[in-house]
Amino acid sequence: MAPEPLPEYRVRARNTAAVSENKIHEDAVARRYGFRGGLVPGVTVYAYLTRPLVEALGPAWLERGTASVRFLTPVLDGEEVTVTGAITSRDARGLTAALTASTAASGACAVLEAALPAGTPTPVNPALYREAPLPAERPEVSRAHLASLDALGTPVTLYDEARAAEYVTSVGDTLACYRGAGGRVHPAFFLDQANRSLDKNVRLSPWIHTQSVVRHLAAARVGETLRTRGRVRSLFEKKGREFVEVDLLIVAGERPRPVAHVLHTAIYRLPVPA
Repeated sequence: MAPEPLPEYRVRARNTAAVSENKIHEDAVARRYGFRGGLVPGVTVYAYLTRPLVEALGPAWLERGTASVRFLTPVLDGEEVTVTGAITSRDARGLTAALTASTAASGACAVLEAALPAGTPTPVNPALYREAPLPAERPEVSRAHLASLDALGTPVTLYDEARAAEYVTSVGDTLACYRGAGGRVHPAFFLDQANRSLDKNVRLSPWIHTQSVVRHLAAARVGETLRTRGRVRSLFEKKGREFVEVDLLIVAGERPRPVAHVLHTAIYRLPVPA
């Protein structure tokens, strides 16, 4: 089939973590590591990428869709981001789509491959993802410590109307499906909680989110409490950068039900600047 273009989306990037523990989002620190300035969080760029997808596919993608996002080059505060994409295939099994976020200075900055399966998601066994307390005092990150963990401490977050309004405003998303009582949890907030599964368990700075693979398992709604259970899946080194991949299950509600499965990769230690 010929690709079906998705609506183009343009947005002025906002560094939503300019004041945070992760100093890679500060201009001075980021420049010491060779970047042009403080990095707009990958989670925020992912939010921009999902906008035309949800506009075209609606709540179905939030309930059972998948996404694989990779961040190629940094986006800086104030840059105009253009998101373009298309539905690339349709058949009885569902559809696939590809999207790219670009800036004038860097070209393609992030790419997203998405799918909307026709059937219900393959279930995940919650028993394989146990809940664990967050540490009272976070240790300094190290490969040895990450490798020693049987389970990551579980961030617990009430996604109420106030938090929902604050979040969608911060990422500039005006779609009505995310607002008000009973609205949907913004899909980028799942990756925000994936970040919390790292920085609430260990002290690490500066660090960089590099990619994520997401499967939506059910609708998560405004007013529900989210719990992010998980474990370290792999640790590896590439060009002097130390990476961690975490395997996470996000559950929602008083009787916790799985709403998203996330494989989340980050550089937890960058080479020391010259």
